Amino acid sequence: MVEENNNGINKDTDPRIQQNRPALSGELKIKKKMKLVPPSLGKFRPVVGQCCHQCTPDSLRKKLEQNTFLGFNNLLSVTETQTRYRGWLVRRLCCALFVSGCKVYGSPASDRLDRICQSNRVTEVLAADHKAPEGDEGQGQLSRLSPFLPLINTCISPGLLRFMGWVMLKVFACVFGSVHVNLNHLSALHKASQEGSPLVYVYVRHSAMDCALVPLVLFCHNLRVPYTVCPLRINNSFLRSVLQKMGVILLPSSALTEMEAEMDTLYSPVMTSLVRELLHEGQAISVGVSAESGQGGQWLARIRQLIKEGSVPDVSLVPVGISYDCVTNIKVGLKSALQWLLRGKPSGSVRIHFTNPFSLKEMCESGRCRVDEWLPLQDLLLPVILNKRDKCVFGKRRTSWLLPSSHYPSALEEQGCPDRDLSIAIILHLIFSATSCMAVMSTSLVSSLLLYRHRKGVRASVLCRDVAWLTEEVLFRNRDVGFGGSLVEVVHYSLSLLTPHLIIAAAPSSKNSVSIRKDPLIVPRPSFAATLHLSLQAQTVTHTFILEAIGACAVSAMLCEVVFSGVSSRVRTDGVEGEEVKGDMEFDVVLCQTELTERALQLCHLLPPGIMPPCQSSQSFALDAVDSLVRCGILIMEEIPRDIPICDFWRREGALTWTTSDDPYQSDSDCEEKDLHSYKISQPSQCPEMLFFLCSMLAGHLRALCWTTAALDLINTPLAEAEFVSQIHSYLCDTANQKKQHYESCSEEAARTAVRTLIDLGVILEERQTGGVVLGVSPLFQLSENRQKLHRFISQYLYN
Repeated sequence: MVEENNNGINKDTDPRIQQNRPALSGELKIKKKMKLVPPSLGKFRPVVGQCCHQCTPDSLRKKLEQNTFLGFNNLLSVTETQTRYRGWLVRRLCCALFVSGCKVYGSPASDRLDRICQSNRVTEVLAADHKAPEGDEGQGQLSRLSPFLPLINTCISPGLLRFMGWVMLKVFACVFGSVHVNLNHLSALHKASQEGSPLVYVYVRHSAMDCALVPLVLFCHNLRVPYTVCPLRINNSFLRSVLQKMGVILLPSSALTEMEAEMDTLYSPVMTSLVRELLHEGQAISVGVSAESGQGGQWLARIRQLIKEGSVPDVSLVPVGISYDCVTNIKVGLKSALQWLLRGKPSGSVRIHFTNPFSLKEMCESGRCRVDEWLPLQDLLLPVILNKRDKCVFGKRRTSWLLPSSHYPSALEEQGCPDRDLSIAIILHLIFSATSCMAVMSTSLVSSLLLYRHRKGVRASVLCRDVAWLTEEVLFRNRDVGFGGSLVEVVHYSLSLLTPHLIIAAAPSSKNSVSIRKDPLIVPRPSFAATLHLSLQAQTVTHTFILEAIGACAVSAMLCEVVFSGVSSRVRTDGVEGEEVKGDMEFDVVLCQTELTERALQLCHLLPPGIMPPCQSSQSFALDAVDSLVRCGILIMEEIPRDIPICDFWRREGALTWTTSDDPYQSDSDCEEKDLHSYKISQPSQCPEMLFFLCSMLAGHLRALCWTTAALDLINTPLAEAEFVSQIHSYLCDTANQKKQHYESCSEEAARTAVRTLIDLGVILEERQTGGVVLGVSPLFQLSENRQKLHRFISQYLYN
């Protein structure tokens, strides 16, 4: 926490909140002076964006001197105070004057093509390419490199950059109400840029606007505008030419996707050489990474390879968190862009957090980012699913598909799995860091409450109460929020943005109940588009409560086992003899810590990568998940009586038990015995509701896995990967339509993630052929008995 320079967080309130609020079929009977900031945090704000204390302690030590909150800057609010001039005319031209005064670092291409052609990577590939005509090697090289010449000649034109900066400020003012930038770490970026190491900005891809927002923010704050890797396919030649003169590295005109571009044997060597030349010039680079597919990670692998071979001394990585009130996916093109701009008034706001830069060389060479315990998912879970495990196997799920061989630089691929796993660990670490520093927006809070807690509807007054509670919980977990102001204004603002996906109506009431009539009922629309939008908005809240959600699902799995066992009252599941009373009496269950931790650990392996940093062991993460339920009051630790006190260091045999102090998998107390710890479900009335709320956060992914497992009976395999995923997606949609609910489990991304998990689990076999990847059900899971075991294993974590 850092102390603010202003009173509370109202300084960065969205200006549109203060305008006329939309009518919501009635007024809320809530005190308008009620603030969303808890009293204990009214003058403090969570510190976000710090370097990892385990992987990069040296970089963290350099940045700890800053402990004051510098506030936020609304990028779209340009006034005459930001220029050198004053007056009536200046106030009308202040945006153009501000842009003309921003510092611009030009970057001509000059002789970059010659240096790339002379690089060893490119010459080796060209030498192996027999398409070059004999006796005319120079002309043959240029003809072979012709598809990549526009990419190599990408540059930054100062004049065009200033003009497009002014245009983008005007465009975003038509789209968003505000773009707030956290100023805390911008001074660290200025200092890092002066120290000599090039800056590499990494963000998680959400929208096409990400590629424009990061350079625009840096331009407006007099930082070097980075070369931006843009994975979008743009066919318009004029638009491609303009973007390439602004430092945007596009896909080759002949490639439809990043994967198709990487299939070209010359693409990866040329891009690696291009990155090397840009870093030698001192240029900054901006890369977007996909948290689901890992696309974009190949650029980080190229940078790491250049550092390892000594071509580049070091770079400073800067994860960037970008949060939207309302994520809008737009098609890139002049016609679609104009239609998008003319759609109406600006809606939503953006919050951008830059983290402290840290050294990539330090992370790679220190050895603190552990990858030595990564195991295939089959080894971790398959024996448990098929009931063939003798003892628990601890490890972390290997996700080699985040950097497949087709996306991997050939020179790096030949060096073996450990080196490749380290590159994947860096990608995962950056995804986690960028996601962790994203601010939780008000629409995210409202979406998560409506989707996970009040699916059948909620009154506005109750929603306001829950938003205040959830805001406090988010802040206590050291996550920043992207809003401020009075409670009723923030809730009205969020509901106005979510109105197309909600049903808001006044509930019927008697003549004497006037207050109820003015308390509208809010229900999420039971449609695919509405549920999918709310689920997308709620992802940042799920990431914030991921520990509690995993622990809650583990508790739910053990409780389901107790219920199915036929005992409905006092039960002890840890092997200790206890009282058993038949009938519906007080629900008193004691859960063993070892079994509960193992259930949480197994669930961690089923979830998509990026939810936890690779520098933390899965066992430690599972232990934290169980402990988090104790902190939030769902579980109560219970000590089982024994003959000797727990603080006694001596065993009955008279021997001491010693453990190494640097072992991350051991408890801080050497005397602690895991088999003597247990937990009891707390009895407050709020506990079941809180438990179900947390379980619902992961239900969408788990349900998609269950439905995908059931779909294996209906699909004739083998099939091409695209066709296989398409049929799974169709099955998920049909199942959701039949049930008329759970639409968050039938998105295309949910289908791809579920298929990828089953591939890693060995349920689906992946065979690479010349025409592409072919998928089929493995012989082991062609047996219906094994598929049923898999379905039971996954469905145990679904509380309903």
